[in-house]
Amino acid sequence: MTSKQRSYLKGLAMNIEPVFQIGKSSVTPENVEAISEVFNTHELIKIAVLKNCIDEPKEIANVVAERTHSQVVQVIGKKIVLYKPFKKDPKIILPK
Repeated sequence: MTSKQRSYLKGLAMNIEPVFQIGKSSVTPENVEAISEVFNTHELIKIAVLKNCIDEPKEIANVVAERTHSQVVQVIGKKIVLYKPFKKDPKIILPK
C-alpha cells in the first residue's frame, strides 16, 4: 500500500465509529472471528482498544491484521484502522 493510498484511507476512517472493542483478554480467537465477519460487510473498520488491555495497540493491530488477512492503515492512541477490500466488487477504490 502506497502512502497516497494510506492517506486516502485515513481520511475515510476519520468519520467512522469503532465497530469492535478489545478488552483485557486482548486478542482471542473469538475476537478474530468476529472481526473477520465484520469484513464481510465493511472494507474499512475501526477498532477501539480499551484502557484495561495490557497489550500495545500496535502489536494488537499487527496480530489482528495477520489473522484476518487485512492491512493496518493506522494506529493512533488506542484506535486501530484496518482495511480489507472485498474480493468481488470493492466499494473503496484506492488512488494509484
